[in-house]
Amino acid sequence: MSTPRQNWQSKLGFILAASGSAIGLGNIVFFSSNAYQYGGGAFYLPYFIALFLLGMPMMMVEFGMGALTHQSLPLALRRFAGKKGEYLGWWTIASALFITMYYVAILGWALGMMLGSFGSLFEPGVTAPFTPMTTPASSPNATVYFFNMISTWNPMVYIVIIWLANIFILRKGTQTIEAAVRIFVPLMWAFMIILVIRGITLEGGIDGVLYLFTPDLAGISQPSVWKGAFSQMFFSLSLGLGTMTAYASYLPKDADQVNNAMLVSFLNCSFEYLAGVAIFSLLFVFALNPAGTTLSLSFFVIPQGINELSALPWVVRLFGFGFYLLVVLAGLTSSISLIEAPASAFIDKFRISRGRALAFIAIPSIIGSCLFALPYIIDPGLSGDGTLGLTLLDITDHWVFNYSLLTVGFFEAVIIGWIFGADKLRAALNQHAKVKLGRWFEFLIKYVIPLVLLLVIVFSLIAEWPLYGSAYDMPGYGWLASFIPAFWIVFTLIFAYLLTNRKTKEA
Repeated sequence: MSTPRQNWQSKLGFILAASGSAIGLGNIVFFSSNAYQYGGGAFYLPYFIALFLLGMPMMMVEFGMGALTHQSLPLALRRFAGKKGEYLGWWTIASALFITMYYVAILGWALGMMLGSFGSLFEPGVTAPFTPMTTPASSPNATVYFFNMISTWNPMVYIVIIWLANIFILRKGTQTIEAAVRIFVPLMWAFMIILVIRGITLEGGIDGVLYLFTPDLAGISQPSVWKGAFSQMFFSLSLGLGTMTAYASYLPKDADQVNNAMLVSFLNCSFEYLAGVAIFSLLFVFALNPAGTTLSLSFFVIPQGINELSALPWVVRLFGFGFYLLVVLAGLTSSISLIEAPASAFIDKFRISRGRALAFIAIPSIIGSCLFALPYIIDPGLSGDGTLGLTLLDITDHWVFNYSLLTVGFFEAVIIGWIFGADKLRAALNQHAKVKLGRWFEFLIKYVIPLVLLLVIVFSLIAEWPLYGSAYDMPGYGWLASFIPAFWIVFTLIFAYLLTNRKTKEA
């Protein structure tokens, strides 16, 4: 049975949903981790340039594809580039499903840490079944608590709760998504502002802010800084996942996509800057080292800083609960968009009900998410990730997240720039735009963006040798380092082939 095409109830609802999709775990912790890794102020100028050179133009492309066709990514790309375009769309959806599975697993851990804020997270004496952590901690230790948690089956329960929350929010499409983001997104901003105020009012907190915003000309000259900034921008705006095209497909054709893209991009980056201020103030106050990874920053470093915020236990617990509630809310606004992308694609392609589409996605995906939380200890010495689930997540995240988004972005730019025509898209966007796009837009889409993305992909692959994960001390599990990327590529290619060639009933 054909399902009527949905629409957003208001422009505000769409903006909140799209900005909520862009604002996620990466904005709160990954951006700060990258900024620290690449020298604070040295990261900001390249990142700001990436916003205008890469982020906004590609956001306009993805919004434009959805609004012009009123279709999700696979069928939208088919309109622009035929069957090969649809194939790319389904490959994008398949890769996004991999990301969704482990993203929800991380949200499950965040939910566990949130509940632990009123449990034993901020209490001494915790142990974990890993060699460095078998002695009871003499003071609250978030690292010990985290590894103790992931070595149990408890995260499986948290993962199911997160999936049920996503399905509940998505059950009526744009109607329930809009109702959720109207609550979640303002709460995220409120919590982040509170964290900023607390961070900069601590003694030494302003030093972290100055480090973050002080340009380092020597650092800016490093190619790695520019590579990190361009990669972070693409990931931060949720580009290359099919989410923005799906959300924009519920807009009227006369919507101003230039204005929408600019507004969502600025909201996303503003939230990131606020998060950077909050995180860097804590890092400098407590002389913490984020170790350059998302997981270490969010699950080890920040809770250790929160533990030292006050001598009053209830204040520490309240701030800890608030931070992880912020993480869970930000993660949910992103995960619902990650699930909506394939849901809208299945509804468009096979003309099935929303309930059937969500069931088709959720049942195997819940199993997949639980695989990333398997508590089997394969590395008790923690020379790698410790558990089988975290090892699977680490390797999958590295390959799928780092390469699928950039690859999709490259081919989207090629399709729009060289097959459909960047001039045609510019004309369509300008038709309802208050701020008109010049010919520079065509130049970016046809030449600059494909070249930049191709260079990032090629140089990243060159830097991968030896194969990522091969250095882990995982007796009996070393084969995962090569199996996981191979499985991802083969599975997604077959998935895309089958879905593209599947015959469907005409409307």
